[in-house]
Amino acid sequence: MSTPKTQRYQIRNWSKYNAALINRGSIHLWIDAEAIASWNTQERSGKQGASDHYSDAAILCVLTIKEVYGLPLRQTQGFVQSLFALMGTSLDVPNDTTLSRRRQRLEVPLPVRQSNSPLHLVVDSTGLKVYGEGEWKVRQHGYGKRRTWQKLHLGVDEQTNEIVAVVVTTNATSDSEVLGDILASVNRPMTQVSADGAYDTLGCYEAIVGYGADAVIPPRTGARQRKHGPEERGVAARNEVLREIAQEGRAEWKRRRGYHRRSKAESGMYRYKAMFGDRLSSRGFSSQSSEAFIKCGIMNRVLDLGMPQSIAVT
Repeated sequence: MSTPKTQRYQIRNWSKYNAALINRGSIHLWIDAEAIASWNTQERSGKQGASDHYSDAAILCVLTIKEVYGLPLRQTQGFVQSLFALMGTSLDVPNDTTLSRRRQRLEVPLPVRQSNSPLHLVVDSTGLKVYGEGEWKVRQHGYGKRRTWQKLHLGVDEQTNEIVAVVVTTNATSDSEVLGDILASVNRPMTQVSADGAYDTLGCYEAIVGYGADAVIPPRTGARQRKHGPEERGVAARNEVLREIAQEGRAEWKRRRGYHRRSKAESGMYRYKAMFGDRLSSRGFSSQSSEAFIKCGIMNRVLDLGMPQSIAVT
């Protein structure tokens, strides 16, 4: 019995992609001139205690450097102080205590390219470890102590690989509960939302249809059509999926609806963990959420530097 051949791909823009890989390590890319200009804030909180000395842009700039180079908070302070000394700037650098406190309430904007073109959104989630044993130890000797994870939910643009929506939850939250928040974070019209069977709920269908998009979610095995009224658009959309699968088969339905493009979300998870690992260094949930948002923002900026254009080799 012959083994099937593995599909091979060839990168067409290797010179540009190689330059993009080199530029990912360039320090000057991560020091934004606007952030330097607005480093300190003159705003007063009007509350008891001292007002913030550093702007949100300054805190975000330093925390971005922290995540790019994988530094602890104290080493981040020293690294940025060294950069400023080389730049000849007199700006002071927030210390580790300030960074730890401010990231708990930091609103992190997700850098997304502005576009009005219709979006095919692919959705998935993954776990990020907070503490606990590594995978090798668990596989060899079992669990020795409690392990804790948080869940990172991503909405990815199928066309550009850009992360357009991020939600961080505890590991007790199901994927289907978060889909509404992901859709609400997208500021573009959507034509299709593709997700795996974990999102096969009427609530998910209703949320997707409410945004005028097609729901491409494979139903569970043995799923049956339901009766519905004219106002139950989610039930009608799911029934239509079941009718299509009954007529042409599940494999053909997935191919025709482009369900395989959902793997772009899994690729986004892989890139996240390849760049930053599968752990969160922060301990509080609000800080963990800010950390994940900053890392996703870095990934989007890396995409702007350049991505490979590959074609299948026959």
